[in-house]
Amino acid sequence: MKRYRLDPKKPRRLTPAEARRLDATPIDYSDIPPLGDEFFTKATAAWPPAKQQLTIRLDADVLKWLKAHGRGYQTRINRILRAAMETQPPRHSRSAAAPRKNTRSRAGLKPA
Repeated sequence: MKRYRLDPKKPRRLTPAEARRLDATPIDYSDIPPLGDEFFTKATAAWPPAKQQLTIRLDADVLKWLKAHGRGYQTRINRILRAAMETQPPRHSRSAAAPRKNTRSRAGLKPA
């Protein structure tokens, strides 16, 4: 017996009879609730949000625990942080136009 594997990127063409049968059958939308303005307001937000690359320092035992669960430890870090973030009440953020300057002194370093 010969087995065929379908490639989802190259679906087979419908026969004319199959195409006519699909065109003649109406689509039943009765089980789909109507969409209000609120749905379309929320639908404009992109998901998932854009990722931003950063360097983070973790305790060695924390990193070992994350990696012990297999591949995808960075995704796990993101999910853990997102869950923590979503449990917190929203805060008013500082203006992105005026970032805060680091005012810590560098003890023992001479200015260049």
